Amino acid sequence: MRATHHLRQPSLSNAFPLTRRGVALGWVSPCQQEERAIPPKQQWRQLQAVPLPAALRDRLPRHASAIARAHRTMAAIVAGDAPSALFSTDRDSPFDLTTISTDDHDQQAIEKLYFQAWDGEAPLGEVWCKVSWLSFHDQDASLRFRFSFGTEGVEDVAADPARQRLAAELCQQLFPESAAVTDHPALLAQLQPILGLEKIAFVERIIYFNAPNGGALFHHDVEPGHAGVIYAQLSGRTFWLALSKQALMEEIMQFAAHRAIDFPLSNLADQLNQTEHPQLEAIIDHNPEFIHRLVSRGYGYMLNPGDLLLLAQRDEEECVWHSVFCLGDEPGEGLSFAMRESA
Repeated sequence: MRATHHLRQPSLSNAFPLTRRGVALGWVSPCQQEERAIPPKQQWRQLQAVPLPAALRDRLPRHASAIARAHRTMAAIVAGDAPSALFSTDRDSPFDLTTISTDDHDQQAIEKLYFQAWDGEAPLGEVWCKVSWLSFHDQDASLRFRFSFGTEGVEDVAADPARQRLAAELCQQLFPESAAVTDHPALLAQLQPILGLEKIAFVERIIYFNAPNGGALFHHDVEPGHAGVIYAQLSGRTFWLALSKQALMEEIMQFAAHRAIDFPLSNLADQLNQTEHPQLEAIIDHNPEFIHRLVSRGYGYMLNPGDLLLLAQRDEEECVWHSVFCLGDEPGEGLSFAMRESA
């Protein structure tokens, strides 16, 4: 899963151009020599990304039809169909679609679908699926389907594990290929000692479709009450840069010093915490030489179908930051689930 970065196109058949939202950032290829592995539990504790190559590969055939259906759903939305016209629950489902809305405060949102959960005739609570574009770029068709509840960005979702569980169940119903992670006993047995959790709940779920020319800029996924995030590549390929916030800051400072970049470094942690930081983005998201540096330091990962990546978090200062690119000419489906101790 380790990668090599090339500033110029190499004469390799397995090299992919690294382009995101119209910005060309070099090429990547699989690393020919893997580094001696640090035990996953130690990587997790040290806030390193934890790659688990091919951990789901044996599970993909049984979920092939659901993955293909998800791709058709994604293609229909990109073509202009409303998500609410594509999602339906059967008569025996515990979920009823009750409300469809657009989010005036989020221009990337397409639709937000609210579902009432039931236990027989007893209401259990309302949860939602929000369908959004990943960017405003005309040639980036990347989508995400986020499952949660309450007021987005305000509510302490981890404080209500029952509704987190309901939102997770809705995700499992609309995207049954989620079971490749959640109903995988061997994987759960592997994850428990790494995370130090007796029983893992997969909550605050997101289904990603990273499309060509798309992906995500550097960010973290910290939410109080969660141990970290598991990302599973179900189809297509992605390239990741992933490292702790502290390591990222050290790389930024060394890069700026070596190239005599005039940049205020005294409050770097606070700058990263800001919603927008264009001066930093010019370095960490749009500079191919900085990407080359991170990959050469072992922070680059190529994910193929069946691969997993674990991203640890303690708080906003101790967490794994990551940046994502789509590789190849086809969109790919990925699962991004927060992990916590099951209530």
